[in-house]
Amino acid sequence: MYKNESLKKYLDDLSAKLPAPGGGSAAALSASMGAALISMVINFTLGKQKYLEHESALKKILAKSEKLRQEFLNLVDLDVVAYKSKNLRDALNVPFMVCRLSYEGIKLCPDLIKKGNINLVSDVAVAAALLESAFVSAYFNVLINLKSLGDYKLSKGLLKELTHKERLIKRVRKLTEEKIGKIIRG
Repeated sequence: MYKNESLKKYLDDLSAKLPAPGGGSAAALSASMGAALISMVINFTLGKQKYLEHESALKKILAKSEKLRQEFLNLVDLDVVAYKSKNLRDALNVPFMVCRLSYEGIKLCPDLIKKGNINLVSDVAVAAALLESAFVSAYFNVLINLKSLGDYKLSKGLLKELTHKERLIKRVRKLTEEKIGKIIRG
């Protein structure tokens, strides 16, 4: 289980000539880092006088980001297990969940532009970029697994959902970066 190992061990295995970990678990790890940054921004905001009016909303966002962070971390290992078991349905489900959860995670970012510690606004942009990257990366794994599975009906439904979420996630990231760019540039 990589979630209990060092980052060095994970990266050594990722770079080695091993069947797993691979792109699916790397996508989940990227998403976990994005969720962790959201949590970090909130943890540096809570208790600050300037942001007290947002305390309740921030605590709710923190609960969501922490739940996502843990789920993504579990998916790092579940992807390795699914790949090694050669179960195509499991191998498909893990990156599909990374896509779904990355979408949920990036939706937390816009609120932090207004409610989070202004000194950490660039970290919100990094979180959004990591979550979008995780979504796109996992999407490729969904596509390759759908192709191998050969289930047209399943493919049609999943691709419809992911295509819709892809448009939205790209829009949220773009708007987040534009707003944060204006804040940073003044």
